[in-house]
Amino acid sequence: MLGRMSFDLAVAPPSTTATPPRGFVLWLSLAQLISWGTLFYMFSLLLEHFERDLSLTRVDASLAFSLALLCEGVLAFLVGRLIDQGKARAVMCTGSVLGGTAFLAMAFVQNQWQLYAAWTAVGIAMSGTLYQPAFSVLIRRYPHEFRRAIITLTFLGGLASTVFIPLGAWLIANLGWRGALLALASLHLCICLPIHAYWLRGEQPAQPHTHEAAQSIRYFTKQFPFWGLAAFFVLFSGITTSVGAHLVSILRERNLPAGWVIAIPASIGVLQVAGRLVLYFTEKRIDVHKANRWIPTFLPAALFVLALGLASPYVAIVFALLYGMANGMITIVKATAMAQYVSRERAASLNGLLGLPTAIMRAVAPSLLAVLWTITGNYLLGLALLTATGAVAVIAFWIAQQRALLNR
Repeated sequence: MLGRMSFDLAVAPPSTTATPPRGFVLWLSLAQLISWGTLFYMFSLLLEHFERDLSLTRVDASLAFSLALLCEGVLAFLVGRLIDQGKARAVMCTGSVLGGTAFLAMAFVQNQWQLYAAWTAVGIAMSGTLYQPAFSVLIRRYPHEFRRAIITLTFLGGLASTVFIPLGAWLIANLGWRGALLALASLHLCICLPIHAYWLRGEQPAQPHTHEAAQSIRYFTKQFPFWGLAAFFVLFSGITTSVGAHLVSILRERNLPAGWVIAIPASIGVLQVAGRLVLYFTEKRIDVHKANRWIPTFLPAALFVLALGLASPYVAIVFALLYGMANGMITIVKATAMAQYVSRERAASLNGLLGLPTAIMRAVAPSLLAVLWTITGNYLLGLALLTATGAVAVIAFWIAQQRALLNR
């Protein structure tokens, strides 16, 4: 199926006459699968090994990943500006080199500070290789079909945990955690780096040939659509991060069978891909703006189901369907909204402005949910507040979309 999804559109990217080559999206998707699977999902498998072999507490070891996420957020705006300047190839190649080098170095760490340094490098690699820079490239290369290209890209990326958690566990079991890191480093240096070096040739800066491209970043940040989308992006990031961190505990609180407690979170990755498949096959049949209005409502609906506190596997299934499908489709809405409702020419920079507040929200939100659990002794209040927050985010998105469409 992915072969059929390869893009060969007769649409020139901004500032260049070259048509994106056949297979462009497929190869970038493979790099996304590896980048997400190694840089983001491997930490959970490595955490206990860091604790044991480096004599760290759970808090000390976990801080390494928090540093990585913070670095990713701090660099998001710079990365966006560089991509707008036509330097996507340099950005993503540097990210692949840093990812491989960081894992090589991590295989030899002996203390806490060396671990922190290695994960700081991983965070820099994240900023240059994960979804946001890849989405920005597709928006530039497919100015009239970027939504469909982004949906295609996320099919493989959405399976990163499904592929790399069992693969990573197998590598650790057979090579030890240090040997596994060496193997993961080779994926970045031998697969991702050549992909980015070859397929991102020809990137050029956006030229001010349109009114939109001639406007400064400051101009767009003075408009409500940007701030409405900012609220939507940041609040939803906090919601999904906190739910992901506490979902197993939430389900255990419902006294569900142990198998269900594991099966429900495991199903979400597959349901995300299912949601993107729905979008892919209905893309030409449904008005994109109407779809963008109803897709975000799935998330607060899923949280409302969870907030009911009902101890039933069937209720958990309903939650998983809504939440998994919502996560899959909202990724596409978030990836394309800035280009659709604020500025396509400056989308990379504008999305980059939200990197730091998003990183802070992702770091703080799980702890806030834990505080509410400590105060009340259960998750009901926290889930109720998350549901309300989701509703506020949806309303902010609706207003931003309406203002943008009225101003056209």
